[in-house]
Amino acid sequence: MKIVECIPNISEGRRAEIYDAVAQAAAGVAGVQVLDVDPGAETNRTVITFVGESEAVLEGAFQLIKASFELIDMREHSGAHARQGATDVCPFVPVSGISVEECVELSRRLAKRVGDELGVPVYLYEFAATRPERKSLADIRQGEYEALEEKLKTDEFAPDFGPATFVPSFGVMVTGVRKFLVAYNVNLNVTDKRWANRVAFDVREKGRMVSGPDGVKVQKPGALKAVRGVGWYIPEYGCSQVSMNLVDLDVTPMHVAFDACAKSAEKRGMRVTGSELVGLVQRKSLVDAGRHYLQKMHRSPGVPSVDLVHAAVRSLGLAELAPFDPAKNIIEDMLAPERPLASMTLQEFADETSRDSTAPGGGSVAALAGATGAALAAMVANLPHPKAAFAGVREELESIAVRGQEVKQYLLDAIDDDTWAFQKVMEAGKLPAAQREVAMREATLGAAAVPLAVVEMCPEIVDLCRRALDVGMKASASDAGVGATMARSAAVGAAMNVSINLQEMTDDAEAADMLQRADAALKVTEVASEALVAEVWRRLGRE
Repeated sequence: MKIVECIPNISEGRRAEIYDAVAQAAAGVAGVQVLDVDPGAETNRTVITFVGESEAVLEGAFQLIKASFELIDMREHSGAHARQGATDVCPFVPVSGISVEECVELSRRLAKRVGDELGVPVYLYEFAATRPERKSLADIRQGEYEALEEKLKTDEFAPDFGPATFVPSFGVMVTGVRKFLVAYNVNLNVTDKRWANRVAFDVREKGRMVSGPDGVKVQKPGALKAVRGVGWYIPEYGCSQVSMNLVDLDVTPMHVAFDACAKSAEKRGMRVTGSELVGLVQRKSLVDAGRHYLQKMHRSPGVPSVDLVHAAVRSLGLAELAPFDPAKNIIEDMLAPERPLASMTLQEFADETSRDSTAPGGGSVAALAGATGAALAAMVANLPHPKAAFAGVREELESIAVRGQEVKQYLLDAIDDDTWAFQKVMEAGKLPAAQREVAMREATLGAAAVPLAVVEMCPEIVDLCRRALDVGMKASASDAGVGATMARSAAVGAAMNVSINLQEMTDDAEAADMLQRADAALKVTEVASEALVAEVWRRLGRE
């Protein structure tokens, strides 16, 4: 899934009936989940946070802006916070499965629609900015609402989308893309915020003021880029914390910030006892942390995602102050649909497959076969990892295991995806005749896309098994062979499902391309699997 977070700030924080109605406009879009509505009476501003798949979030953002256009009159607005529009700013944040560049395109589409349909000026900022001087929201907002009428008469303030016209009731809007921000607190074994401040000043990018050689105060940068921080004491916790905003996790991930705080605290005679996430976090942050701490222990990072999250929660002490529930704290887990087939026991899945229903069928079984092949590749790589004799190939073993886990999980998800895609074909077939043809084509191509993705992953599974065979233990040769055999079975089964889904679409160019891709991936898989299995038999003395 392409998961996106959107955090519109609207210029109303005092009338609950208004800001709730604006938030509900987004919540009413299928696939959108509103996580937070945070009003401020003094600022007369409400920050609304919602998430979902990219297209749903895009629609939710527009509906929210439209509601603010209809319900908020900027001519009556006053508040402590800088502002220039009814929906003042509406940033998109990539969460998972989507790039910054794709989110920039979302922001441009939103800006165009708002400009065209609502007739208000729209500006792009941060990663979506079209000019260097528009990267900063503060620069665009100079003079605030009161300066708009005159600013819009100048070429310098020409909007990126919409008319260069002052709309008194709405003002102007800014949209764009910023990276995911994490509010993260590290707990210390002290109750004095001054000690926490010392650690905060050590690690935050801004650092602290120190006396220079000539006695003049100068700013000494801290250890970590893209980190803002301060120390405070929380009476209900009975401890001080280093309270941080991690504004770019690609620059400074959570585990790097945690380790830096631990190093600074130890240098000053303190101890870090745990940490606290405020709000939500991307799964990737915890997966990366889990891998980091497993590698510090000289253990393989190529383990299931659930194990990596557990390692991160334990290592970072995220459950010290309150229970840490991935389903409530990890965005992807909050949005993940239930996967009834993948969550079954083997007995239940086999029983369900055997019943007189069309799903689950061969597509789901093919995906399961591929997942077990990838799992075996990871296992063959993980078994020798702790052994001293394999120290020279440990990096290769880790690479195989990590990728094997990723492929395994993708294919486990495809078990249910295949069944859901088939159900859409059945639903399309029940539509009125006027809608049926187009809907059937789209649903059929969608049903073929799932097994196509499965078959196109199978050559990589065989390659992972080959690499594991080359550097793994001799005793695991048969496991690598079985993994390659399962990959071949998955490829054959998935290719058959692509074909049967598309067999009536003989004149469709997109269908023809999908069939060619499936055939090509199947051929590569069969050749590679046959060679690997022959090598395994040779090693077993059964050529």
